[in-house]
Amino acid sequence: TEIQCVIILVKGKLMSARINFKKGSMEMLLLHVLHSGGDCYGYQLSQLIKEISGGELNFPVGSLYPALYKLIDNKYITDYKKQAGKRLVRVYYHIEPSGEERLEVLKAEYYATHRSVQLVLEHDFSENVNEGDEEESE
Repeated sequence: TEIQCVIILVKGKLMSARINFKKGSMEMLLLHVLHSGGDCYGYQLSQLIKEISGGELNFPVGSLYPALYKLIDNKYITDYKKQAGKRLVRVYYHIEPSGEERLEVLKAEYYATHRSVQLVLEHDFSENVNEGDEEESE
C-alpha cells in the first residue's frame, strides 16, 4: 500500500546514507586502527573495527582491500609479508608518516562536520518560528 511504499523508500534512503557514511569513513578508520593499534593484516583490521563498533561497522573484503590498496598507492601505508605458521603468509599493513598526517586531516574534517550536524540537530527551532514568515509577507 501507499504507507508501506513510503516506509520502504525511507528505509532505502537511510540504508543508502549509512553505506555512504561507512565508505567515507573507511579510510579514516583504517588509518586510525593502524596508528593506534599498530601493524595489522587485512582480516584483523576488519574484525577489530567490527568488534569495537559493536558490529555496526562491517567492511566486507570486497571494499576493504581496494581501500587498503588505495592507501598504499597514496603512500599513506605500506605492506609487508610475515610468516604465520608453516604455510601461511600474512600481509601486514603499516602506517607511514604521510598516513599520520592524512589521519589528522580526516579526523579534523570529521569532527568539524559532526559538530555542525549536532548544532543543527540540537537547535531549538521554536525560537525562530515566526522569523521566516515576516520576510515572505513583504
